[in-house]
Amino acid sequence: MQSFSPLHPVRFGPGSQPPEDDGAELAYLPMPAEMQTYRPPLLPEPDAVLACQQGLRLLEQLLARLADDRIAEPARGLDLGALPDADRDLVNQALGEGEVSLLIVGETGMRAQETRLTGVWLVQSRNESGQTLDETIEIATIPRRVREIAFQDAAAQLNLDDAPPEGVISARAVLAEVNEQSARWRPGAAPHIINLTLLPQSEQDLSYLERSLGQGPVTILSRGYGKCRIAATGLRHCWWVQHFNADDRLILNTLEIVDVPAAALAAQEDFEDSAERLVEILGALR
Repeated sequence: MQSFSPLHPVRFGPGSQPPEDDGAELAYLPMPAEMQTYRPPLLPEPDAVLACQQGLRLLEQLLARLADDRIAEPARGLDLGALPDADRDLVNQALGEGEVSLLIVGETGMRAQETRLTGVWLVQSRNESGQTLDETIEIATIPRRVREIAFQDAAAQLNLDDAPPEGVISARAVLAEVNEQSARWRPGAAPHIINLTLLPQSEQDLSYLERSLGQGPVTILSRGYGKCRIAATGLRHCWWVQHFNADDRLILNTLEIVDVPAAALAAQEDFEDSAERLVEILGALR
């Protein structure tokens, strides 16, 4: 009988292939080590749920609005702060915490956190002592206040009269481009994106860009397959978008001229998917 040699597993990745004759080795970009996925919430006992009828009704109202919502419509809110504590806790537990959070500087301690249901936000304002003043569930591609105040005090143009510092390679041309595109951009226009990752840059370039563009009042943080930081700058319609892998290594660095970058926005299919998930949650609660 003919015999066969055992099969050996084929290996891939760093260290799996012999080095080149000149000693060079292939460099592999690290892949993200974790990925955020939807996980059903841990719900309270049935007796506790039965005692929270106001919370259940609010979730039912949320489902009705989600099923009827369209991304072009204005943000729609439900007052969570008016509920009794137990009912509010039930709603918070059912909706949980999602991947996207945002902070608005200058507002009365305002922050917003996307729930497990994409496009459904918990929006809070707090006083200086940390006490919650207002708490709303908002259905929106992004909470309403982001578009209202992201650039309300931003400059219409950057002053580029002064010579750039020594060591600056490409930043001056980038600033001239964002100046021009910011002045041109109108609501509904396609975003204009400048990929800084592809440009020759020094540390002086990045420092010069940061100082020239300044910092706006809105910062959006997203964690999922890697992480993303989206910050309004001090120039109208200009956002700084940075994508990181799971090792916190910057892998994509862009400036975007747009009302809000797409990476922060929920899509129509997200609303539809969230409605389906909320049906499942309400089924488990009942």
